Amino acid sequence: MVLAALYFLSMATKLAANRIAERKLRDRQARRAQIISAARRIAELEGWSNVTVRRLSDEISYSQPVLYAHFGSREGILAAVAIEGFQEIGLALEKARKRVKRGNTVESVAAAYLEFAASSPALYEVMFSLSLSVPFDDAATPPEMRFAFSQLLALFQGQSSKSEVISELFWASLHGIAELTRTKRFTRSRQKERVRALVELFTFPR
Repeated sequence: MVLAALYFLSMATKLAANRIAERKLRDRQARRAQIISAARRIAELEGWSNVTVRRLSDEISYSQPVLYAHFGSREGILAAVAIEGFQEIGLALEKARKRVKRGNTVESVAAAYLEFAASSPALYEVMFSLSLSVPFDDAATPPEMRFAFSQLLALFQGQSSKSEVISELFWASLHGIAELTRTKRFTRSRQKERVRALVELFTFPR
């Protein structure tokens, strides 16, 4: 009886400890998401120069040490935002690629890419910030970034022995259009015309 009671007490203690650990993890994930969301909100309204650890601390009522505990630095926060952005653009491109029953899949993906960049300019800006140590095309490249690129690669895979290079050139073209539009070097009025011309360049005979 004593052994049985001790066993059940031990199990109850372990279950309680597991529940506490799970709650702490959920709380940590919720705080992390809240910090990222606040950073994005401030950036879209006021620009990235106003996204500081102090400002975020005031915005969401967490102490600065809490923010540092989650991300290590301001750059860590921006990097987390950028990675989240790549996950979102990857999902947008995947949706655009898969929804085409008839018509040009390349055109659908190109339009989705440029729409994403236009609708979230601050997010798109930080995704390609040179000041962040988020590696591209590297063993340490985050899976979210690989996922986004895989949606472009899927457009050209099997069409050429250089499908990866073609995908990179297509991405570079889209990024150039997005950036030149964001910085008002390109007018939005001719965007559809640009997309059609780009699609012609990247449509290969089957």
